[in-house]
Amino acid sequence: MLRNIVATIVGFIAAALAVHLFENLLGHTFFPLPKGSDPSDMEWIKNNMASIPTGAKIFVVIGHFMGIITGMFVAGLISKTSMIPAYSVAGIMILATAFVTFGLPKETGFVIAEVVGVIAGFFFGKSLAQRNVFD
Repeated sequence: MLRNIVATIVGFIAAALAVHLFENLLGHTFFPLPKGSDPSDMEWIKNNMASIPTGAKIFVVIGHFMGIITGMFVAGLISKTSMIPAYSVAGIMILATAFVTFGLPKETGFVIAEVVGVIAGFFFGKSLAQRNVFD
């Protein structure tokens, strides 16, 4: 039981780190935000969505996709006996992605990409997690 709790927590941390890596470190490095931007301020993002480079938005989609995969994989790797931690991490990440996706004014194409990315990330993550569970 304790192992599954740790698996869920560490899996979520790994997922959050993966999102941060792709969204902030890589995305903002390759596609810098406009001067004076504050990516931690949701109000700024809402009001300036049109000035955010398309490449940076693509890295957000990639980050959410990779976050789910990474979190589920790590949770399965630690748990070894249950898929519940991997599913829990996926659920948290899907809710977080939905909050960001539907809470900000995004173009229809990006909303579709987020939905497809989340679904694909879940199935890839599930496959990777299952390789480590029930060994």
